[in-house]
Amino acid sequence: MAALALLWLMFAGPFWQEKKPVDWTDIEVSQLFAESPWAATVGPPSRNAAAPSVQVYIATAGPMLAAEKERERRLKARRKPGEPEKDDPLAEEYRLWLEDNLASQVVLAIRLNPNAQLSQESEVRHLEEESFMQVGKKKFKMTGHFPPTPTDPYLRLAFPRPDMVDEKTALTFSFYAPGLPLPFREVQFRVKDLMVNGKAEF
Repeated sequence: MAALALLWLMFAGPFWQEKKPVDWTDIEVSQLFAESPWAATVGPPSRNAAAPSVQVYIATAGPMLAAEKERERRLKARRKPGEPEKDDPLAEEYRLWLEDNLASQVVLAIRLNPNAQLSQESEVRHLEEESFMQVGKKKFKMTGHFPPTPTDPYLRLAFPRPDMVDEKTALTFSFYAPGLPLPFREVQFRVKDLMVNGKAEF
């Protein structure tokens, strides 16, 4: 029996593929945002640079969409009786935009608490002009962005969704994060690692 159990564990798929989101543990939900194929911790360009790393994830991937909804559901369920729900129109604006644009856009979420530099014209210009997604040899310019909000501490960058991707290629995001020391960062996701039931999820 022990051998059969071990064999089952060896061939079982990851929890986001084998279980419904409502059955994920809190640890598993956290793992999706930190240690899954769609998430990464991005350090400064130089290993010798003294600057903090930043957490990023592909927010439009199916498992990440499910994780965001499940995280929000659990936060609401754990709200104390009588505690008012925070009104966050900017976060609602992103949700409504995503409903209309999910099929045509890829969104990279960057954990970046609100800061004054996000509203500086020069910093926003750097963000808009120097953030790209590259798939193979093709480079895609950012189509828009959503700043972090009181209830959503992520800067979200939108890029056009490529028509065709090959499992041998990678998605490389080069971005400028205002308010972050050494704000130019780069992260790469291999398409073969983003497959769920034979489909690339990003």
